[in-house]
Amino acid sequence: MQNNRLGRKIVTLREAHHLSSRDLADRCGLDLALIEGLEAGEVPASLAPLIKITRALGVRLGTLMDDDEDLGPAYIDRDQMAEVERAASLETTSGGDLSYFSLAAGRPSRHMDPFVITVDPTGETDHELVGHEGEEWLFGMEGCIEIEYGKDVYVLHPGESIYYDSIVPHQVRAHDGQKAKFLAVVYTPI
Repeated sequence: MQNNRLGRKIVTLREAHHLSSRDLADRCGLDLALIEGLEAGEVPASLAPLIKITRALGVRLGTLMDDDEDLGPAYIDRDQMAEVERAASLETTSGGDLSYFSLAAGRPSRHMDPFVITVDPTGETDHELVGHEGEEWLFGMEGCIEIEYGKDVYVLHPGESIYYDSIVPHQVRAHDGQKAKFLAVVYTPI
């Protein structure tokens, strides 16, 4: 991939910890091929593996997702919000493609990662649930999304929210094949 900031950041952090790709894969409990694919920009990233990688490297999720490292407040104006549709895409394990727009890019010392996420259904019906440390809060903005959380399924409509412990296996996906947009705040302890 031509613009592979995520992969370069993983390599830089891994090398700063004097780890090989195999060492990082072992620490994360992930396949070596996935780590190498992410680093090379050949594999689309999903949230659960990225959280495992950040935990293994002792950094926040935002460290991998952000474009810069400025101090001070992270202010997002209306023009920047209009660019949400052009945000880099991360692929879910199933249930659609998610486009993430960080609302705190450039704020390196934060403890939460707020995103506006657009989910575009792909028509896949496989439902792989994944869990990771932390908590998530989602707020529906447009369309509806489904949150499969353990054995329960919730449908989030515009104006509704859900807050849950991320350790319980879960998946966020498109509902009834419709595109949707929601606000997500992800907390992952370091």
